[in-house]
Amino acid sequence: MLPPVPPHPVPLCVTALVLVAASTDITSRRIPNRLVAVGLAGALIAQCVLHGVASGAFEWFAGAATGFALLLPLYLLRGMAAGDVKLMLAIGAWVGPWMVACIVLATCVAGGVGAIAVTIWRGSMRRMLGNVRHLLRRALAGQSTSRAAISEQMTSVGSLPYGVAIAAGTLAMLFASAI
Repeated sequence: MLPPVPPHPVPLCVTALVLVAASTDITSRRIPNRLVAVGLAGALIAQCVLHGVASGAFEWFAGAATGFALLLPLYLLRGMAAGDVKLMLAIGAWVGPWMVACIVLATCVAGGVGAIAVTIWRGSMRRMLGNVRHLLRRALAGQSTSRAAISEQMTSVGSLPYGVAIAAGTLAMLFASAI
């Protein structure tokens, strides 16, 4: 069961936040801290106005902490940049813990589909499958899968601006919750 759509103006504000983040991630390959800070401040104000100061501050914190906690492991494994984690923290502050958990799942799906599409577009599918096979062999053998340990045997197939996947996952969940 999907969480209910957040009260207005939350969907509009979150939509603006993720669209700006995706566009800056596409153009500059980063999500500015200033954008995240404005998102967090706006979310705190909105949550306090919508739910009262105590409940709003708790909802703000719980959502932010959930968004942060769900993407932090991927950052620690060097699977994404810090800006992506901070953006999800801000999204969580707006939408709360249950909705941000659903958004993270939708984002992972969008990111996976996007990664496969970009890999096919670049003609790098064989190289990507070889990299995955190499990682699985190392993991099953109990060997280190740290970046330093594997960098010589693997060639990157490139990266993509994950802010786009975050925007797609967020917008998909907001839309799905509204219908």
